[in-house]
Amino acid sequence: MKYLWTLFWAFALSHMITYVVGSMSGAPYDFQLGNLIAVGMFIGVSLLPVAMPKEEESL
Repeated sequence: MKYLWTLFWAFALSHMITYVVGSMSGAPYDFQLGNLIAVGMFIGVSLLPVAMPKEEESL
């Protein structure tokens, strides 16, 4: 379930970023670019816990 929500928020936020930045620069909205950014965000956020060091247990 956490991957579903991660994909949803990556999709929503990347399309928002694509629209706002494109609007500010005068470029047309590109749905495919938003999808590409969403996939990159999803992969990056999903792999982040694997890359983080594990906490050592203290006695």
